[in-house]
Amino acid sequence: MKSKKKLFIVLGVIIIVIVLILVISGINRAKKAAENAFQTSPLSRGDLTAIVGATGTVRANQSAILTWQTTGRISAVNVKLDELVTTNQVLAELSRDSLSQSIILAEADLVSAKRALDDLKNSDVASAIAYQTMVLAQKAVDDARDDLNSKNYARADQETLDIAKANLIIAEDAVSRAEQLYDQVDSLDEDNPIRAEAFSELASAKQNRDRLQANLNWLLGLPDEQELATANANLDVALAKLDDATREWERLKDGPDPEDVKAAEARVAALEATLKMQFIEAPFTGTITNVEALTGDQVNPGTVAFRIDDLTKLLVDVDIPEVDINSIKIGQPATLTFDAIQTKSYEGKVVEVARVGTTGLGVVNFKVTIALTDPDELVLPGMTAAVNIIVNQLNDVLLIPNRAVRLVEGNRVVYVLRNEVAIPVNIEIGATSDTDSELVSGDLKEGDLIILNPPSNLTRGFMFGQ
Repeated sequence: MKSKKKLFIVLGVIIIVIVLILVISGINRAKKAAENAFQTSPLSRGDLTAIVGATGTVRANQSAILTWQTTGRISAVNVKLDELVTTNQVLAELSRDSLSQSIILAEADLVSAKRALDDLKNSDVASAIAYQTMVLAQKAVDDARDDLNSKNYARADQETLDIAKANLIIAEDAVSRAEQLYDQVDSLDEDNPIRAEAFSELASAKQNRDRLQANLNWLLGLPDEQELATANANLDVALAKLDDATREWERLKDGPDPEDVKAAEARVAALEATLKMQFIEAPFTGTITNVEALTGDQVNPGTVAFRIDDLTKLLVDVDIPEVDINSIKIGQPATLTFDAIQTKSYEGKVVEVARVGTTGLGVVNFKVTIALTDPDELVLPGMTAAVNIIVNQLNDVLLIPNRAVRLVEGNRVVYVLRNEVAIPVNIEIGATSDTDSELVSGDLKEGDLIILNPPSNLTRGFMFGQ
């Protein structure tokens, strides 16, 4: 009896164990099924390099298309493609006998212009003449003022008046003696020569007396209005000339007038520029990246000769949306990759950030310029570059894979696998990289299984970043 009871107990234990095994196996199969249904990644801590990405085109630090400025025939081409040239180096020139007359004559005019400039800077003749003119103008003013002042008094001094009175007395005495002489012969016939001579002397004596009387009367009188107006006008003219002479002296007394020097220098520069039209010169140090000029070519103004680029510094301009622009600062590092260069990436840094945005298709962008810090011969102007600007570096933060984030009704959401069930959790993210984002807030803890591929029937939203 006891043996049977022990047998039943053993059988019961075996059955219980079998049931437990089946339950645990079912749970494991369900768990594996759930895990197989979703791709998951445990929430973990790590370092995050926050970036802002964009694309742009490589350009040289400086570029120039060089064209001819006059007509002529090319006599020499002095450079080749890919040759390094320096500032003001002559790259090509025109035959002298093909140049216009104005360019040929400019050489002679330049000699005269340089001589005139040298005389202006070093000669004292102009200032000496200006001083002499001012001195003479001052004397003219003094004379005119004296003449005007003299009009306020009698026309002559006392001595002149005394002489005039004495002359009048003598004239009156001569008239009296002539009258006495004429009275003695007045009874003679009119055609008598003695009477005629006496009459003529009497008439002449009276004319002289009347003239001297008029002169004395004028000397005794004051100037009339016409004389005063003329004297005042003469003084005004003299003063105006003195002002002009003084200004000219002030302009030249310390050397040539700076404005005159500028004008003379401008003429020299203009003639030199005219002469340089027969050449093509390098405007800066760079590399010849295109050659259009050939010896013997007939050219006209605007004919392209060369392209020159400064390849010592390569730049990439990218458009950054307004939502990201305030995180971009000058000096931030960047990484650059090129479709044309599959084997490596390059380093760069932000060198310029636009202060004004541009609007296109309803989007406001700001131009940001990145300089490559390690370019090589593989990087060429015109290549398209993918640029990632590193705006922040975070250490030991909870990281959410970007592929797991969804936008649901305007909220950022991730799905967590809990007890084989996908649970939505609202989150807030901070800095982001191309693969992960910083978890700022949300009902999550380290180790939670984040679903990377929640089905659309769960989310009914959009993937983060789409």
